[in-house]
Amino acid sequence: MHLSTAHDAHPRTPGEEQFALAAEILALLGDRTRLTLLHALTGGEADVTTLTEACGAARPAVSQHLARLRLAGLVNTRKEGRRVIYALRDGHLRRLVDEALNVADHRLSDRPVHD
Repeated sequence: MHLSTAHDAHPRTPGEEQFALAAEILALLGDRTRLTLLHALTGGEADVTTLTEACGAARPAVSQHLARLRLAGLVNTRKEGRRVIYALRDGHLRRLVDEALNVADHRLSDRPVHD
């Protein structure tokens, strides 16, 4: 496996607090529905209806996942009338989601073809 050089490498050795929080964030991304929701939000703000359509899960499940992401500080919300609009908190998360999917792409393309 080829690893590209990291342009935004962490400037110093992380401490226990950074490792713990990073592990918590990665665990949240480890759920397929939450990862799908975050990926949908990389394209911009969206409401629950739009996000439900994007990930194909039941609306109550999507709402629960969005609540977890909001409580973890990964997404922001704002009201637009009665609708709640969700957005990624920052570009770091967008890059993290993109990189996770890039790793998946590379892993899938590196698979041997079986006849």
